[in-house]
Amino acid sequence: MNSRTFAAFVGPSVFMMLLFIAFPLISVFTQSFYVTQPVYETVEVETCTPGFLSQTCEIQRKSIPKLDEDGSVIQETRFVGLDSYRNVLEPERAWKAISSLDWGAFQAIDFWKALRFTLTFTLFTLPLVLGLGLTIALVLNNTAKMLRGPVIFVTLLPFIITPVIGALSINWLFRGDGILTALIENLLNRDIALFAQAWTLEILMMGYRVWHVAPFAAIVFYAGLQTVNSDALESALIDGASRWQRLRYVVIPHLMPLIVFVSMIHLMDSYRVFEEVVGFSSQGHVISLQWLTYDFLVPDQAGNRSISRASASAMLTMIGISLLLVPLLRRTWRDHKGGH
Repeated sequence: MNSRTFAAFVGPSVFMMLLFIAFPLISVFTQSFYVTQPVYETVEVETCTPGFLSQTCEIQRKSIPKLDEDGSVIQETRFVGLDSYRNVLEPERAWKAISSLDWGAFQAIDFWKALRFTLTFTLFTLPLVLGLGLTIALVLNNTAKMLRGPVIFVTLLPFIITPVIGALSINWLFRGDGILTALIENLLNRDIALFAQAWTLEILMMGYRVWHVAPFAAIVFYAGLQTVNSDALESALIDGASRWQRLRYVVIPHLMPLIVFVSMIHLMDSYRVFEEVVGFSSQGHVISLQWLTYDFLVPDQAGNRSISRASASAMLTMIGISLLLVPLLRRTWRDHKGGH
């Protein structure tokens, strides 16, 4: 296959792949500017109540959805511009709370409450996942070969568990009369309620995420440790470098591309935190941006869903992820240029 034939084959394939990736994004972006609502009509309803000599009738006006010939609710779609983003962000209400330095009022706005937790969750768990993952990888690398297989299997168990199931399991351990709650209460000789306030819930949720994701980072770093230049380590040892110095100046620089890779994966995954909110039933105290998008899609009492606001929330989430990835992408690009 010559170069022209290869280009003719690969070109359309790449285009179709990009179109496949971009189509959902374009669809969500478009939906954020339109609102679809049922068409209502006002009708007069006469309600009669029987009396002693005559009945009493009362005429009321009610708004009901308009139906078509098939009995389906007629809906109309109209362009609303940035109104959906305004409804999600509530800038006037947020600015009023900021101007008056009222943190409680600011956190009463769903989007900013969700954004605060999402950023805290993402940025706090990232260094913990990297540090614990690297520690586990170093332990695995120094484990005897005959024990390495079983140790790797046990290490991967938290990552194998389905996220929602794992969150529910931790929930049961700490909720009410859970085993760990009872143990802590016996040690402290007092009653505790870990699910009664936001900060304890957030600690539990972040701890669970680190426990769940650190094995992935450990396996990636363990694979990278197998390619560390042994000559460089021996030279550092001969020069009198301590274990910490060898780790800092030889191992970590070698693993830096993998550290950036794991960081990017973790940032994208943690910024979309959803399973922990559901598994820990934290909606009363703690919500995330992904849960807020889901909540917009839950039908209300009339059966209507806020698809436009959900689309706007999803686009704002994607913008947040992109901004968090910029420093890592710049570093990757700089290293790529430096390598050439």
